[in-house]
Amino acid sequence: MHFIKKIFPLLAVLLLAPWPVAFAHDVSDGVIGQETARIEVAEASAAPTWTAFRRALGGFTTPGDLFYIDATSNTVDIKVTLYLTNTQELSHCYRYLILKVGVYAESNAGQWEKVSMGDSEPIPDTFITLRDAKVSFTLPGYAKYKITIDSGSFYCTNTNGGRDSLSPQFYLTVD
Repeated sequence: MHFIKKIFPLLAVLLLAPWPVAFAHDVSDGVIGQETARIEVAEASAAPTWTAFRRALGGFTTPGDLFYIDATSNTVDIKVTLYLTNTQELSHCYRYLILKVGVYAESNAGQWEKVSMGDSEPIPDTFITLRDAKVSFTLPGYAKYKITIDSGSFYCTNTNGGRDSLSPQFYLTVD
């Protein structure tokens, strides 16, 4: 009985803890054959990094991954929307923050290649900023994708908010 009392709180914490995996909801509107896409948050070690300090103009030292999308069982195109969710906090620390969003598809050889549009033209450069805190694009089904921050620039005006106030937070939806 004593063992159960010790294991129950541990089990409760494990079941209630947030996990870095989310599933997109099905918005098929009754269309048969449309499946959901699976979204996975990239590991923190794969995230983009940079160093910001007061009155610093700068750029990214390391581009990085944000999300992985598995739409291999989805028969139709998916609409992906990336949101920057903490713009209010970031606006206290940055005069501007411009992030170039990359979209890559996994090839048959397991390599990541930049996604092109239907006419084999590359997707135009896509940027998410403090002013325009969301970007959307449509991707074909039957593929695996990764959403990245490839580059960016900033002007940091204040670092008094703490480390979390200097880091962008992202949210991704797939419809």
